[in-house]
Amino acid sequence: MIFDNYEHMDPFILYSGVNMELRDQNIDLEEFCKIHDIDMEKLQEILARAGFSYSPEANQFR
Repeated sequence: MIFDNYEHMDPFILYSGVNMELRDQNIDLEEFCKIHDIDMEKLQEILARAGFSYSPEANQFR
């Protein structure tokens, strides 16, 4: 999935894509954001507005 336009993506598609990549690539959120040049705080804010928060223990948004 391409995350270049993550700020304008449907938050539910973004949620699904991020969780899928975290799982499939076996990386944490910080590494994901570095790979895709994403502002981690902004990503978390976008997903929080849709009701999701990041769980470091589970390494996924819920």
